[in-house]
Amino acid sequence: MNKADITFLLRTLKDRYPDVKTQLVHKTPFQLLTATILSAQCTDRQVNLVTQKLFARFPDPAALAQASLADIKMLIYSTGFYNNKAKNIKACALALLERHNGQVPHDLDLLVKLPGVGRKTANVVRSAVFGLPAIVVDTHVLRISGRLGLTKSRDPVKVEFGLMKIIPESAWSDLSLQFIYFGREICDARKPLCSTCPLFDICVFPGKG
Repeated sequence: MNKADITFLLRTLKDRYPDVKTQLVHKTPFQLLTATILSAQCTDRQVNLVTQKLFARFPDPAALAQASLADIKMLIYSTGFYNNKAKNIKACALALLERHNGQVPHDLDLLVKLPGVGRKTANVVRSAVFGLPAIVVDTHVLRISGRLGLTKSRDPVKVEFGLMKIIPESAWSDLSLQFIYFGREICDARKPLCSTCPLFDICVFPGKG
């Protein structure tokens, strides 16, 4: 994709989704970090239903760190993979207390050292909480960037760094969210709406049309 195509891409997405933000409901950086860990292979809607009850009982690292795994598992059961997620969010709360005085760090290297936190989760927090430029590579971003010819890789880390090279830094955070919105509305994994897609002319997806 050339620079003109990228300019068209960014302008089209900006016009369609001018104001984008994470759909995970949270009041604090810790709550967003926890919600993002829970969102793995689960919808934002379901996570929000779960965290409403979870954060009512355990709103901060100190409270969650003291919670029993049994109680946590019961509350997050419907997000799937609840055994590992329960262990991770409890361990993450403990690590925040022990290493960072209960505060969520903004540094990527420090974030990814927390239990249950990978680059995707870290970048969500860095972007949504701290306003730092970051590209979050989820399934939507991975799929759409491939279909548009922005990358040939299927490795999330390689896709992240590849996009960082060709997308202006000022557009990084919005692009990730715009791709998520676009994936839900137009570029579905199984049945993309190619005939009404505003990016049809710059798309290289072999199945389009």
